[in-house]
Amino acid sequence: MCGIVGAVSERDVQGILLEGLRRLEYRGYDSAGMAVIGGDHSVQRAREVGKVASLADVMKANPLSGHLGIAHTRWATHGEPSQVNAHPHMSGNRLAIVHNGIIENYQELRQELRDDGFEFTSQTDTEVVAHLIEKNYRTLGNLHDSVRAAIARLRGAYALAVVHSDEPDHLVVCREGSPLVIGVGIGENFIASDQLALLPVTDRFMFLEEGDIADIRKDSVTILDREGQAVEREVTRFEHGADSADKGEYRHFMLKEIYEQPRVIKATMEGRVTKTRVLEQALGTEAENLLDNVRHVQIIACGTSYHAGMVARYWIEELAGVPCSVEVASEFRYRKHVIQQDTLFLCISQSGETADTLAALRQAKKAGFRAALGICNVPGSSLVRESDLVIMTQAGPEIGVASTKAFTTQLTALLIFTLALARHNGLPEEKETEIVEAIHRLPGQVSDVLALDGEIAEMSKAFMDKNHSLFLGRGSQFPVALEGALKLKEISYIHAEAYPAGELKHGPLALVDSEMPVVTVAPNNDLVEKLKSNLEEVRARGGELFVFADKLAGVKPEEGIHVMQLPSVHPITAPIVYTVPLQLLSYHVAVLKGTDVDQPRNLAKSVTVE
Repeated sequence: MCGIVGAVSERDVQGILLEGLRRLEYRGYDSAGMAVIGGDHSVQRAREVGKVASLADVMKANPLSGHLGIAHTRWATHGEPSQVNAHPHMSGNRLAIVHNGIIENYQELRQELRDDGFEFTSQTDTEVVAHLIEKNYRTLGNLHDSVRAAIARLRGAYALAVVHSDEPDHLVVCREGSPLVIGVGIGENFIASDQLALLPVTDRFMFLEEGDIADIRKDSVTILDREGQAVEREVTRFEHGADSADKGEYRHFMLKEIYEQPRVIKATMEGRVTKTRVLEQALGTEAENLLDNVRHVQIIACGTSYHAGMVARYWIEELAGVPCSVEVASEFRYRKHVIQQDTLFLCISQSGETADTLAALRQAKKAGFRAALGICNVPGSSLVRESDLVIMTQAGPEIGVASTKAFTTQLTALLIFTLALARHNGLPEEKETEIVEAIHRLPGQVSDVLALDGEIAEMSKAFMDKNHSLFLGRGSQFPVALEGALKLKEISYIHAEAYPAGELKHGPLALVDSEMPVVTVAPNNDLVEKLKSNLEEVRARGGELFVFADKLAGVKPEEGIHVMQLPSVHPITAPIVYTVPLQLLSYHVAVLKGTDVDQPRNLAKSVTVE
């Protein structure tokens, strides 16, 4: 994901911008650049393919000196990684711009601007915005008004920062669907796509809201909302250290990471979805051509990532109508394969260095799979480098060995991918809108589940003296049950296994008694009535049930049935929401049993050997 930094100050801004870019490297990028307005009011620019360090080396030899500047790390969406496609982009020699997001109607605007005599030097959608603003400037003579007029014509998601040599004392920024924050200083102000980029220079921030446009000067910030009305945005102080390896107020990293899920799910969505649709170019420069020809999806992963792939299979086959296979990487790599024509090979890994998954990817490329898509949380990892397309999750560093926020962000990324694929296979526009709106509700719904933490902690006491547990789910909730069982066994050392609820009569019922707690997830979907019948089968054998149920599902507490009511959610997004209470249950059981929650015995965070 791209990163933005900007500054207007009494001091030279080159060092501030470079440090901000370094702090954004975790997001993943393929090129970096900077534009500074110098003392002679000219725009100076430097751009390099590769790491921020390469840009820093160039600027060491040829410094960009000035008090106003913008900088960027780019993840290619339109046009290959190259110097001409790197940001900042310019229109003529007066205007420079950096941009996160996707402009969906850039092709028609590009043709219009060509007809008006503008020349293009890149393949990007961003250069279109630069020329459009410059065109407006020639008429309006004011940068703020020119940006405002330009964004009225843009469709898609964007965060923009613009400077102009005729107005060397300020920058203009705006956002729609991509994050942008203003850092408030004394005699200087800053902007960035992530507040972490600015912590060396300020700990006070204003968060722009959707549709805001702001004028940033060294001694003032003026913000207009979507309707053009002047508004105040609250200044908040950043309360946590810049180091993600700090538990802060939490007892364990795992709990901290569970509570981070509303924020990181939102971060994974940003720049990839508008209010009503998925921006498929956010998946990569070749996404449109590739998705047009996918006739089968082969998902490969290990552990928690494998469970994410299992959920995705339900989504892909239901929404896209494309056959999907899911296999554990260590099994896939050691068998012969029948490769279906036009198969997309999809690898999922939190670290991007999982040995079996990488080996399977390399084998698949040799075997002739159409293309490889990686879903990963670590930029620069082997999986990212070796995949044709990549969707970076935005979970941030995950310290706890038992994966939590990495799983839910993987699911979010997989659902975004599924909708992009489904659009190429006839998904009605209104259905896409319905699901995208449900995705936007996810952070709030996960927060609602986190509010039940105290009740779940109380429920966990029933597991303290147990040695075994059974997890049940139906449909896309079966992988959620698998993930819940994995979490419990990983950190509490209680033996746990998961089954599709419909399989009870095929063996698991033999295990059910008063010493075998049975955990069930029960969203209000087409299978809920069948699931209730399965629960009755457990109760008839003396089993004790712990049910996480939609408040509208009609599952009532009674003797031997403990019910935790969850918010009503869309059936497609339910697996993401219903994962969270199982994480909390496992955490509290482990705390009660006194195990090492963050570093359970015999396990490593990243399995980099076979």
